[in-house]
Amino acid sequence: MTLTPSSSGALAGVRILDMATVLAAPSGATLCADHGADVVKLELPDGSDALRHMQPIKDGSPLWWKVANRGKRGITLDVRKEQGRQILLSMLPSFDVLVENFRSGSMDRWGLDIETLHRANPRLIVVRLTGFGQTGPYRSRAGFARVFEAMSGFTNLTGEAGGSPLHSNFPLGDSIAGIFCAFAIAAEVARLRGNPELPGAEVDLAATEALFRMLDPLPVEHEQLGQVRRAAGNRTTYTSPSNMYRSKDGVYFSLVASSQAVYVRLCNAVGKPEWITDPRFDTLPKRVQNMDALDGALAQWFASHAFADICAQLEPHEIPFTKVYDIEDIKADPHFQARNAIIRLPDPDHGSLPAPCIVPRVIGRDMPAPRSGPSVGEHNAEVYAEFGITADQLAELREQRVI
Repeated sequence: MTLTPSSSGALAGVRILDMATVLAAPSGATLCADHGADVVKLELPDGSDALRHMQPIKDGSPLWWKVANRGKRGITLDVRKEQGRQILLSMLPSFDVLVENFRSGSMDRWGLDIETLHRANPRLIVVRLTGFGQTGPYRSRAGFARVFEAMSGFTNLTGEAGGSPLHSNFPLGDSIAGIFCAFAIAAEVARLRGNPELPGAEVDLAATEALFRMLDPLPVEHEQLGQVRRAAGNRTTYTSPSNMYRSKDGVYFSLVASSQAVYVRLCNAVGKPEWITDPRFDTLPKRVQNMDALDGALAQWFASHAFADICAQLEPHEIPFTKVYDIEDIKADPHFQARNAIIRLPDPDHGSLPAPCIVPRVIGRDMPAPRSGPSVGEHNAEVYAEFGITADQLAELREQRVI
């Protein structure tokens, strides 16, 4: 890992070989690319990664792929073939990190077990992101976001009370696992940078555990209080008021008044100062205990006022609330605009494509917008030339469907 002046990101000089598919593990590599890592995306020669075929697609152009794999160079290589395996092993000494998400045991079957990988590069960080990890009775199961969202306990917290649990229209579990993937890479890079004699590592990242890790109170409230947290609609069962409300003109908005100070301001904002001392609502535990009555009264007040009037009442009292945004609202919001929350990714097919900004921001560090994700094998000639493979050799490998 060597620092390069061409990139101002904290991960400049770190080289990552991303041979994972679809979204969770690749998104972790993308986060690293956002912060300066040189990420090479390795695909099978047939371009069969499922994300290339998921909506949104425009005129055959895989838009989700392009924004999800931004900032990467793309190569093709079939590591299941002996020539492909040997090429991969020959490249590994030049990489710091390898990211994969195949079913547990797949890499071993291809002759790419952890011992072989570390013989090629003893300092290699190998991040293995699967649905259920490298051990345990479910280790060989395929992992999909909705499966580990449901198994983690997360989905059980969504939906209306007494109704069906609900999935969101986005694979949130993949994104959370990807964040843990990026965190694992950064943590291991920091460890190795501190001592050039230290060996690499094998990171066993289970997406189900990543999502479960976010749900801190579930085990402790079950053991200590005998509670099983379940869906409560848009309410929270740990504080009140905290709910989704609807204005007279049909605008849905989310409001939370957890602290006593905010609750007092809310009562004054809606012209109900008597609620402050009401024995049902005068403390947070009582408000939780009597949330049906409090929420019903608030919902009735909001339903009798237009959203513009609600804003005029709540904003001067500094009440935390917001309309539920869709993408059009996000694009129109002056705060998002002021912070350039949507950036333009240079793209060879569309000129540029909009995508979320680099997160987090580092004050004084102006990161350039990354390029959109590569087409299948787009950088084969460029990347393989760095390893001494000639154009004639590439043509032969292409004919043999190794690349």
